[in-house]
This record gives sequence, structure tokens and C-alpha cells, in this order.
Amino acid sequence: MIPFIHTLNALLPFFYLITFIIYLYDFYKGGEKFHNSKRLFLFLTLLFHFLYLLVRTIEFNHPPITNVFEIFTVLAFSISFSYFILELVTDIRGTGMFIIIISILFQIISSFFIEDLIEVKEVLRSNLLGSHVFSALLGYAGITISAVYGFLYLILYKELKTSKFGLIFDRLPNLEVLEKLSFYSAVIGFVLLTIAIIIGIIWLPQAFPDFSYTDPKLIGTMLVWILYGIGLINKITGKWRGKKLIILSIIGFALAIFSTILTNFLARSFHSFY
Repeated sequence: MIPFIHTLNALLPFFYLITFIIYLYDFYKGGEKFHNSKRLFLFLTLLFHFLYLLVRTIEFNHPPITNVFEIFTVLAFSISFSYFILELVTDIRGTGMFIIIISILFQIISSFFIEDLIEVKEVLRSNLLGSHVFSALLGYAGITISAVYGFLYLILYKELKTSKFGLIFDRLPNLEVLEKLSFYSAVIGFVLLTIAIIIGIIWLPQAFPDFSYTDPKLIGTMLVWILYGIGLINKITGKWRGKKLIILSIIGFALAIFSTILTNFLARSFHSFY
């Protein structure tokens, strides 16, 4: 089974790369040639990736969350899966290349450095922990996609202001649609992050009787959750819209990245148990 896992791992970057090339070609050439087939390629890539994660979990008897490189492959899957759902819901297919390239980077790093971890701490074999981490990564994937659409919004906004109408102007949806995509992605991220927090509240006392709610990662996650919660409430109530909401989305993403770096590499946290 392990050689089969290694083969899947080696092929995954190529699956993502082929999917990206199809989305890239469609973005530059336009037309209807790959309008439907690119979504099929993305679906097959995600199916292949899910098979890899499932087989790896069964073979090593733990969710693929025991080190940073396992988490990277789950994050690559989460980002593309979140985009796939968003594309199905909105039927807007012209922005996939900007999202899938992020998955490629995470998957390439993972495929090069991931190891076969058979012996791991017992806490890492918890299915509840696996659900917590998967929900959190899907939540952060939604936040990432929201920020990408935020950056695209600002790029298009600048082109409109300077009256420079190039390929970006021709291919990207209008500002209103980009704002909606950023908002929908933020909603997906917020809901999944909420689920991860709820699971964490249930799981933490069982796994770590002496844990503290002042843990840096808990505080960082709650700050991100509160920030997006404020933004979504103000959007729904009509108080915030347009560029203001987009900037908040980007700030929230930056806070999430900063919090992750700080808690994983600089601060001491019970989350760093692998």
C-alpha cells in the first residue's frame, strides 16, 4: 500500500498543474473551448486528492495532520475544494487560475518533504481532532480565497480608476461580482471556522485537561473569527460594502497568516504537539 501512496503523492502536483494550465489557457484565450471541461479536470483532481488522503489515513491509522507537510496537502485540497464549491454555486469560472496556483505551491512542498509517519502520539489519532483540523483548514481556505478576490477587486478597481483596460479588465468579473465572491468565500470560511471552534471546545478538555484558553493559537483564531464576524454582520445589515469590506477581508487574511506564523514558530502552544 505504501508504494501506491508514494505514487499518488508524486502525481498530485501534476494533476494540479494540468488543471491550472487549462484554467490559465481559458483565461487568456477566452471562448467556450474549455468552459466546461476545466471544471471536470478540477473535479477529477480533487477526487484523486481525496483518494490519496483517504488511503494515507487508513494506511497510517491517523488523520494527515501530524506535521506541517501533511497539513500542507490538506490545505491544498481545502483551497481547491472551497473554490470548486464556490464555482458550482456562482457558476463564475474565470478566476480559477488565481486560486489553484496556491494549491499547487502547497502541494509541491508537501509532495517533496512529506514522510511516512506510522508512529505518532496517540492524541493525533483522534478522529475528533481530525474533524477539528479539517474544518479549520477549510475555514482558512475560505478566508484565503476571499482575500484573493479582494486583491483582484483592488487590481480591477485601479484599472478602472486609471482607465487602463487590459486583459484583466476583459476577463475578470465586474467589481460587484468580485465583491460578492469575496463575501461568499468569507461566509464559507467563517462558518467552517465556527465549526472548528465548536469541535475544539468539545475536544480540548478531553485531550488536554490542563489547557488554557489564553493559548496564543486560540486567541489568534478567535481574533480572526471576531473580525470576520463583524465584517459579515455589517455587510448583511448594509453598513459596509465595496472597497471597505474588501480591505477588511485582506486585513483578516493578513491577521490569520501573522497569527499562524506567530503561534507555530515563535510562541509556545499546546497545539505544537507533533
